[in-house]
Amino acid sequence: MKRMCLAALVLVSAACAADFQAGVARVNITPPMPFWLSGYASRTNPATVVRHELFAKALALADDRGGKVVIVTADLIGFPRAMSDDIAARVAKQYGLGRPQLLLNTSHTHYGPVLRSGLSIMFNFDGAELDRVDVYTRKLADDIVTLVGAALADLAPAQFACGHGSAGFAMNRREKATAGVKLGENPTGPMDHDVPVLRITAPDGKLRAVLFAYACHGTTMSGKFNEVDSDFGGYAQRALEQAHPGATALYMALCSGDQNPKPRGEYAHIEQHGRELAGAVERVLTGELKTVRPPLRTAHNVTRLDFAEHTRAQFEQEAVGAGLAKPDKYRQRRANLMLAAYDQGQPVRQLPFQVQALRFGADLTLLALSGEVVVDYALRAKREFPGENLTVAGYCNDVSSYLPSLRVLREGGYEPDTSMIYYGQPGPFSEKVEEQVFAAIHQVLKQVGAKE
Repeated sequence: MKRMCLAALVLVSAACAADFQAGVARVNITPPMPFWLSGYASRTNPATVVRHELFAKALALADDRGGKVVIVTADLIGFPRAMSDDIAARVAKQYGLGRPQLLLNTSHTHYGPVLRSGLSIMFNFDGAELDRVDVYTRKLADDIVTLVGAALADLAPAQFACGHGSAGFAMNRREKATAGVKLGENPTGPMDHDVPVLRITAPDGKLRAVLFAYACHGTTMSGKFNEVDSDFGGYAQRALEQAHPGATALYMALCSGDQNPKPRGEYAHIEQHGRELAGAVERVLTGELKTVRPPLRTAHNVTRLDFAEHTRAQFEQEAVGAGLAKPDKYRQRRANLMLAAYDQGQPVRQLPFQVQALRFGADLTLLALSGEVVVDYALRAKREFPGENLTVAGYCNDVSSYLPSLRVLREGGYEPDTSMIYYGQPGPFSEKVEEQVFAAIHQVLKQVGAKE
């Protein structure tokens, strides 16, 4: 009888293990020194020091029913749309993965490399510097396509489980001022301190990978810090991998468009926040987790978000600095870009916006939004889908602008308005933006079977 029970347990264990497969891979994406870093317009020279190397990592997940997805995380400010589209097309051709089966997320570190066509208004490179950026961007795309293939080649039986922790260092940064809103600290503003964790183990129980996430900007240091670094997300990944030899830790940025680390300004704060985040993940790993079951369903849609009305005349005025005490080179660059679009008869009226969903049975759902998404979207999505174990990520697939909620849009300030200059967008979104996004969210979640 004991032998029969033991045999039955072995068969059940093997069946559970066969429900999923997982594969992992990584590639070093540290740029060659010297190299310009993205994220802060105040920098006046390229970085010459690498404090910590940067990595892209891939987690391939497959179920026993044909479902498959590869999640790529990278120590970058964000993937420009042209780059992510190119990577997705090549991945489809080489590995047969459709667009819903590839998710690209970045940590949004402000100490990573400038990429071609990303935040280009911030920089006015000469030919040689632009060539260096082009070479790096092309190699990065090649490396990520190869990385996806390596993760797929590593697929092996695995078991998935998920849980949630908490870290408290993210703070809303939209501080109310006498005239509107400024970047500062708003301890009573909306925040999301959730730390979702996906644990990937081999059939023998050994940890193979851990995917974790948090809603906080990668801006622990100011623009005066001009060294290559992966901020708290990179620190947490290193700490987890040191604690679990042989395992791969992957960090995703959530809806952190209006969230900054607190405290900030010293490198010790990066280590402090990284330890707190890694500690939150460790507590989840050693606690009671929820088993994740098939099927794995994926969906990906592109909608178009309307900008507020604008005219050629306003950019003609902006190009010559009308109404300003002194010229603003960033506004002038944006104006010239918009005027060129008007000249071609194609003024920028809308922004393509990507919405993606991954759902594992009824146990775990990941909603992936492009852009620098403010936390309001995550909080509202969780309210509107209370029956789902829902994680909402920003910085996915394309980072072409901030995504303000209607509340943030009406309040004004950096995220809905000023930031659009640096992103080379014509101006703020229309007041329809939040409802346009949520229409797309409901559509994509319905496609993967999510319950409202």
